[in-house]
Amino acid sequence: MNQYIGKMLDNRYEILDVIGVGGMAVVYKAYCHRLHRFVAIKVLKKDLASDAEFRRRFHEEAQAVAMLSHPNIVSVYDVSKGDDLDYIVMELIDGITLKQYMQKKDGRLNWRESLYFITQIVRALGHAHSRGIIHRDIKPQNIMVLRDGSVKVADFGIARIMSAAQNTMTQEALGSVHYISPEQARGSHIDARADIYSAGVVLYEMLTGRLPFDGDTPVSVAIQHISAKPMSPREIVPDIPIGLEEITMKAMASRIDQRYMNAEAMLRDLEEFRKNPQVEFHYNLAAFHGAQPVPEEPTQPMDGTGTLGRRQRQPVRTRTAPPPRRYPPEKQDDYEDDDPRDRRRNLVIPIVVVVFIVAVGVFLWLTFFSGIFDKEDTIKVPNLLGEKLTDVLQDEEVLKQFKVVEQSREPSSEYEEGEIIRQDPEGGSSVSESKELITINVVVSSGQETIEMIDVVGDDYDVAVSRLQQMDLKVDTATKQASDTVEEGKVISSNPVKGAKVSPGDRVQLVISTGPDVKKVAVPTLTGISLDNARSIAHSAGLNIGNVSEVNSDKPAGQVIYQSVAPNTQVDEGTSITLQVSKGPETKPEVTKTIEIALPTDGRETVTVQVTLDGKEVYTQDVKTDVGTTYVSITGSGTMQVCVYFDGELASQFQENFDE
Repeated sequence: MNQYIGKMLDNRYEILDVIGVGGMAVVYKAYCHRLHRFVAIKVLKKDLASDAEFRRRFHEEAQAVAMLSHPNIVSVYDVSKGDDLDYIVMELIDGITLKQYMQKKDGRLNWRESLYFITQIVRALGHAHSRGIIHRDIKPQNIMVLRDGSVKVADFGIARIMSAAQNTMTQEALGSVHYISPEQARGSHIDARADIYSAGVVLYEMLTGRLPFDGDTPVSVAIQHISAKPMSPREIVPDIPIGLEEITMKAMASRIDQRYMNAEAMLRDLEEFRKNPQVEFHYNLAAFHGAQPVPEEPTQPMDGTGTLGRRQRQPVRTRTAPPPRRYPPEKQDDYEDDDPRDRRRNLVIPIVVVVFIVAVGVFLWLTFFSGIFDKEDTIKVPNLLGEKLTDVLQDEEVLKQFKVVEQSREPSSEYEEGEIIRQDPEGGSSVSESKELITINVVVSSGQETIEMIDVVGDDYDVAVSRLQQMDLKVDTATKQASDTVEEGKVISSNPVKGAKVSPGDRVQLVISTGPDVKKVAVPTLTGISLDNARSIAHSAGLNIGNVSEVNSDKPAGQVIYQSVAPNTQVDEGTSITLQVSKGPETKPEVTKTIEIALPTDGRETVTVQVTLDGKEVYTQDVKTDVGTTYVSITGSGTMQVCVYFDGELASQFQENFDE
């Protein structure tokens, strides 16, 4: 049995079960006894806890993820760093991984469901990137699908702050090789666009039911990410809309400069496609993959440390070539010697080299001599990005050679209203000088996109925060305020108010109710006095007397012997106090007994017989003495003193126990 099962961490988290094991940590299901909720706890493995570098990475992960607060990212609640145990407390997700979900759907999703999932993933990445965090390991296994259909990106286990030193593939495993970006495969410096590429691969897999690249070894797959061109999604599934295929291939562009520059840019295209599935973006898909074909032939040792395939013959079309023939290792050389393709290759290689050299020479000759004999005058296009259109239209230097034409306006979070956000031709590019003015088409910012503030008054605080974050609004630390009308923990008011115009990224202030504003009073001493006095004192202190019960005690009847709230305790004004009042000692039940009395023999014919119990007369009777003995019934409880008198004189006395 696991050593932590049943253990209580920090006197708060009760470990219940193991729910996952990763490279660095074990994940447990636990119960938080303070907030009464189930959580997931990631505990650093013992063999790594002694390594200072691993502990540093582990807590760097926690600090990075704790910076994130987004409905599509698994939340981090708590972090603990002790001498013998390091752990992170996270949101417990009730769901399955996207990989498991796809397997349930026979490996492929329809394009509408794929669009729904990828939009949420890209929103999560945009939030993380805006806070300087790159995930580095986006894949279906790290994306959780909840019961309501929403997704949460999980496991920022190898996330790093953008400014931190980058790790290469040779230093540590950076996620699954099937989803890594070309720059990760090369071990180059990466930025947020690496996550965009991985998200594109996830979208590709959801749409087609297959990975863009596959191979026998991780090295062969990594090389394909760098140099191969994947089959287009519509070649695999023809009913995929063109616009969604374009988004997929742009996100997966092997050339980083052709890829989406950030998550917001990809999200804009996804939103435009969602509104109009017939839209086409007319991207140059051929420009996204400018590398050479990938290895195809049987693998051979390379420097004794790995294997690389021999070069594939890639057809001109984008469809992946069929897999190469495989031969037994011991027969490999024989088959190669007999293969006529190798003989042709021995001739082709030198020919290709010669053609390449000639082509380079021709290019250099044309470049040099065209500059001498046929040089055309060019001018630089000014960079107008960020400039006010009104200022540009009054700039005489620009207007001498250029005509600036506004094409459209669109919202922008980067540029203020009226500033130029795109231009064609691009600034800094060269254009041929002309007698006529050269047109520069520009797109101008209409300011930040505005939306109406929703009504969160009356919502639970957590619900209000979640709704506002879905709108990409930021929520400041809440102000707490007493309220007689709004339940504790619910929103009293918001700033901005309902209906006000807000923009993504704006901050919202919430006022949260602490319940009615109640005065605190000290509870007085109410014991040792009569019930009437206790009522009077409690009323003067602003308290009420609630239930009053009577109990037997050795205290005098009518005296208060118990109060439900101890004296000097601070309570809300109007609190009810329960009292107990004494009704005296407990009375035992009475028992009747018959006692035998021997009459006197001194010659008296009659005698007056008198009996008392504890001094109280209970029997008097004249009796004839000749009967010798008389019997008297007496009734009492407990042990009592019995006295017998003859004609007024004490004849005998004794103790009688009525309980026996």
